[in-house]
Amino acid sequence: MSQQKGSPQKLDRGLTGRHVEMIALGGTIGTGLFLGAGRSISAAGPVILFVYAIVGIFMFWMMRALGELLLTDPNRSTFVGFIEKYVGPKAGFIIGWTYWIGWITIAMAELTAVGTYMEFWFPNIPVWIWELIVLAILYGINIIAVAAFGETEFWFSMIKIIAIIAMIVTGVIMMVMHTKTSSGITSISNLWQHGFVADGGGHLLSAFQMVFFAFLGIEFVGMTAAEAQDPYKNIPKAINSIIVRILIFYIGALIAIMSIQPWTNYHAGESPFVQVFAGIGITGAAGIINFVVLTAAASSLNSAIFTTGRMLFSLSKGKGYVGKINKRYIPNNAINVSVLLIAVAVVLNFFFPATAFDLVTSVASAAFVVMYGVLVYAHVKYRKSDDYKNGKKLFKMPGSPVTDYLTIAFLIGIFLILLFTKDTMPTTVLAIVWFVIMIVLSLRIKTKK
Repeated sequence: MSQQKGSPQKLDRGLTGRHVEMIALGGTIGTGLFLGAGRSISAAGPVILFVYAIVGIFMFWMMRALGELLLTDPNRSTFVGFIEKYVGPKAGFIIGWTYWIGWITIAMAELTAVGTYMEFWFPNIPVWIWELIVLAILYGINIIAVAAFGETEFWFSMIKIIAIIAMIVTGVIMMVMHTKTSSGITSISNLWQHGFVADGGGHLLSAFQMVFFAFLGIEFVGMTAAEAQDPYKNIPKAINSIIVRILIFYIGALIAIMSIQPWTNYHAGESPFVQVFAGIGITGAAGIINFVVLTAAASSLNSAIFTTGRMLFSLSKGKGYVGKINKRYIPNNAINVSVLLIAVAVVLNFFFPATAFDLVTSVASAAFVVMYGVLVYAHVKYRKSDDYKNGKKLFKMPGSPVTDYLTIAFLIGIFLILLFTKDTMPTTVLAIVWFVIMIVLSLRIKTKK
């Protein structure tokens, strides 16, 4: 599809096919795999492989629902427009502002993480200096051109992919050579020799919410449709490759990790990547993985700047300061406002510990479960609308509406696990309070006939 200009409200279609594919890939690989895998392995054991596969299937269905909606009108600047259209303006208001605030808080936490990772190499330089430098660089990239953002995300994702492939290749070579480690012989039998389920399955349900959180951000590719070249080709291609990415980058990496040494050796708070690379004698393994998670955090921050700018622009309905697009067809003013709010994290870090951001992002994460559910429900409503009956029926979601309802039921299950798990109950209750407040505010919206 050709680039659409000429209207002040048209965004620039500067994202190429490789940009969209790598953005979709980056959305499914974050610090949760590099740092959080130890926690999920120790909580569930090798059965975590099936947990990833199950959650991955539902996330794929959610993305297929999103993909079908996107191709009905790829000019919409955000997918929240479909929620507004098929569920209602009040739902669009609630989800839109929740999504924007959620990404703002995630960006604050990622900015804090960037400073922490830089402290690994430069302990004598104040963290806030690195935070300002990285934020300024990413802000500059986002206001130059959408293609600059896409290129940056391409290379951020490439770094993560190289680290995962290195882990998988290392595992395969060690298994073929029957390499001996301090924990025994490297073998795929390590997956079951020490039991297949941790603690008799006592933490299996909590493993589902851990894995679900690892997939947060997977919907981000939906924010790129209005700025992608030939969205009718690139969006389906990116979404359809999700299953392959899950099999290779998540399940493949975890099989390698648990084959190199018994899964009982991994613990929460320790990166399995650092343990494995250090265990085979790679000097500076901690530094290498610190660089990878630094790029993962910067990638998430970069995506947050892009997302919050587009979402705020969309919520403005083309009105006011944030409803304008500059000569480069970028919602510059909306990005300015979002980045200024994200920069508040630098100030807050002087007064509040990083755990304060962990609390806020946990609330945002619980809210994402609801947002995904509403998104799939919008697809159900679309399938019942005249738009579907009279439309071209592009990129149909397989098995709909059964797969829609199964996905919604799964998301309800995740939310209930969060609500009744001791560690996540407080933040889930706060998320409920947030939605109650937003519902009350939405009642002030006057619905046009």
